Amino acid sequence: MTNLNKIERIISIDPGINKTGFAVLESMGRQIRTLAYGTIEPPNKNYTPDRLKFLNSELSKILTKFKPSHMAIEDMYYGKNVKSALTLGQARGVLILAAAENGIPCSEYAPRKVKQSVVGNGNADKDQVKYMVKQILKIESIKGSNDISDALAVGICHFNQNKYI
Repeated sequence: MTNLNKIERIISIDPGINKTGFAVLESMGRQIRTLAYGTIEPPNKNYTPDRLKFLNSELSKILTKFKPSHMAIEDMYYGKNVKSALTLGQARGVLILAAAENGIPCSEYAPRKVKQSVVGNGNADKDQVKYMVKQILKIESIKGSNDISDALAVGICHFNQNKYI
């Protein structure tokens, strides 16, 4: 079991090739504090290799600034569109590589596991996830896309799974 008096700082990621949500969270005891959140959005006009390079560069800057001890990233959702799944896999790979290059270990969580951990229902919709994230983190509103609330949910899941809270 983890020392409940130790501060744990993580970065959590909802990966995407067009928009990647991220959140930087700290936990001490049973309290979680939100330090930062946002999205990384490669220019739409760029080809995939340039978008991947942009994701790697921007995440590396965030990792350098906040110095998390761990990264939590949402695993792939397996839909019917194979090309989308492959592109998402490339984005995830680059984001995981950025963490590895910065010496940061990474944990991966299935979308259903994240929803179960945060909402109590693995089939919860995005609005339910966003509502519970706001309740748990005591945030009045989350400005921006669902990618941000999803990234926050991944972080909460990580803390729950690792008995930080």
